[in-house]
Amino acid sequence: MIKPYFQSDDGYFTLYRGDCFDIIKTIKGSSVDMIFADPPYFLSNNGTTCKSGRRVSVNKGKWDKSSDIEQIHKFNKRWIRLCKRVLDVCATLWISGTYHNIYSIGLALQELEFKILNNIIWQKPNPPPNLACRCFTHSTETILWAKSDKSRHCFNYKDMKKINNNKQMKDVWTFTSPSKKEKSNGKHPTQKPIALLERIILASTNIGDLVLDPFNGSGTTGIAAYRLHRKYIGIEKEKKYLDLTKKRFLSEFKNEKSLSLESRSKETL
Repeated sequence: MIKPYFQSDDGYFTLYRGDCFDIIKTIKGSSVDMIFADPPYFLSNNGTTCKSGRRVSVNKGKWDKSSDIEQIHKFNKRWIRLCKRVLDVCATLWISGTYHNIYSIGLALQELEFKILNNIIWQKPNPPPNLACRCFTHSTETILWAKSDKSRHCFNYKDMKKINNNKQMKDVWTFTSPSKKEKSNGKHPTQKPIALLERIILASTNIGDLVLDPFNGSGTTGIAAYRLHRKYIGIEKEKKYLDLTKKRFLSEFKNEKSLSLESRSKETL
């Protein structure tokens, strides 16, 4: 394995700088218990959107530059195929996206013989307005939950029911966008709310499991995983986002003692 860009003292939070296509190949096969991926949406086409009442560019960076559908689909199949190799038999894969990319991802999952377990709708109660006024306001994102093996997958059904007033949890989840506090160490254009990732991790992993995010971004997956006593590997190309993740981690866990997962698991979640 290549040298980490950053690693916590206990070794349970690890960041790698580089292309996920290269780094995933170095991860041991069937070693990951859950993957959450928020791949590029390919939205950076010089358009505009509304943010805090102002018209702003939708361009996020070279990594999100708009491309033709064939290239987008080829990209999605390539990284999902690599992820499939490292998933353990009971492991699952979660992928977040908007309508710009999620249909290609859904097709890629089926072509690679994944079984889609759920089509989760993340509803945002505070979306930005639609400036063109030529269609409905975009207020949702889709999260596909899938598995690649016929074995019984991990699903903490009772825990999900418990946090949902003892009722079966539905596939529409309402979470606000990340708060100012969550962005206090820096901003990422597609940052997810930590509450969303905490639910995903609690639903499909157990204490001590290994969580992988091939598109680390601001590190929300890792922060949520470490909070919940899971191991974490994050892969990111951009140094500035790795530094943001490191800053977030040290800010939240600066007083965290280097304890074994067994010791930490005794704490109350």
